[in-house]
Amino acid sequence: MRQKFVVLITALLTLSLFAPAVAGAGAGAGTGVGLDASAAAQSDEMDCEYPLEVTDATGETITLDEPPESVVALQPSDAQTVFEIGAEDRLTGMPDNPATADLEMGDREAITDGYEIIHERVIDLEPDVVLAANATFDDDIDTLRQAGLDVYHFDEAESVDDVRDNVFQTGELTDECDGAEETVDWMDERLETVETALEDADRPLAYYAMGDDGTTAGTETFIHEVLTTAGVENIGERAGISGYEQLSEETLVEEDPDWIIHSDDAEPEVLMPDIAESTSAYQDGNVIAVDANQLNQPAPQVVYAVVDIVEAVHPDAYEAAVEGLEDTESDDSATDENGDDASDTDADEDDDAAETIPGFGIPVAVAALLGTAFLARRR
Repeated sequence: MRQKFVVLITALLTLSLFAPAVAGAGAGAGTGVGLDASAAAQSDEMDCEYPLEVTDATGETITLDEPPESVVALQPSDAQTVFEIGAEDRLTGMPDNPATADLEMGDREAITDGYEIIHERVIDLEPDVVLAANATFDDDIDTLRQAGLDVYHFDEAESVDDVRDNVFQTGELTDECDGAEETVDWMDERLETVETALEDADRPLAYYAMGDDGTTAGTETFIHEVLTTAGVENIGERAGISGYEQLSEETLVEEDPDWIIHSDDAEPEVLMPDIAESTSAYQDGNVIAVDANQLNQPAPQVVYAVVDIVEAVHPDAYEAAVEGLEDTESDDSATDENGDDASDTDADEDDDAAETIPGFGIPVAVAALLGTAFLARRR
């Protein structure tokens, strides 16, 4: 049973490489996590004017004559993005499985049996548009299109910039361009805090544990981008692994990683070879469990996973970065345009914004730092 679980997790993580993904251009160098020129251009080119005509990854042209009133998300990352940009009031169908446990199903139709899409349920909803992350099988896309549905198949994504692009595209398809832009701003503000924290930081070696057979994430994976963006060196890259492969026990012992990182869906037991218990990381208690639905889904919440890793691995640098930016924010907001004390107004705005902050475990310090303008959208 345990081996089947490992195989399932490996398959899901492999699929996540091809979904709307996240992790940063230039992440391997620890820089470049802010909004770059291409992402800024995408923002400038966002179009929420209808009729809307867009072409997806398969070359299919989709035309929406009017803003959609009904949207179906086929994959958890699609649903998460819809919630994050504030378009969930149009979401009538979504997956119902552990990968969407943090999202509110409400009276929405569960369009999956586990991780398998139930075509009839999607078709019966008669959605105006169907969102399909790149992980979606071609047969699923074809079946829904043959039923007359407009299905937008997202491009393969491997970086933070790709996630930004997919957020913008989701904004267009759901008539929520403002929410998409706010979400990208929110991502960038937090990633800029990370970048500041890592400017002069060393990058300790980390082992991403995802199987008792030694399976780990190498280059050209979403997980690798998350790890390097969070300020660690990936042992998978050092071992020359590309994709998801087994790391030999000899390499694990010889390289002796400083940290072991895993997703929390494997708790209370970390899925790793027994030999990993001899590493410095394990002996020193440097084992980090990261929220699986934030770490493994290439969608906006991955920023939380990055922040969690940075706080654990680089606590002093991260605290200093937060305090420095807090001081800057305090100086900027101490007075309003008329020179009056703005603290009372800010406090009221903070109270209002707190009602819309999703309970995804965002560190309080980050929330205080970045202010209400870029807080996460309501669930």
